[in-house]
Amino acid sequence: MKDLDDNQANVAPSKGPLSFLSGAITSGLFAWICLEVSKKVVEYFTAHPPVYTSPIAQSIASGFKTLIIGTCFLATFTFSFIGIGLVLVFIRSLFEDKEQDSE
Repeated sequence: MKDLDDNQANVAPSKGPLSFLSGAITSGLFAWICLEVSKKVVEYFTAHPPVYTSPIAQSIASGFKTLIIGTCFLATFTFSFIGIGLVLVFIRSLFEDKEQDSE
């Protein structure tokens, strides 16, 4: 009885097309949210340029601005890329299921 329970616990359920589609939609939603946040961050930093008398402070502020904007757009790219990949896996899983059913 214990061996049967151990074997069932080790078997991972396979992911279906619905899982890939929901993941792609979720990732696409996050990408869209990140894009909107990125636009707002760019607008904010454009409207509020750093003005410091010290060149070192100006350099640090410019570097910080670049880091923040870059991170926002990196998140947008990451979620977009994941979403595109999941859409491709979703399409592939639809064709694999048809091939397995015909065999």
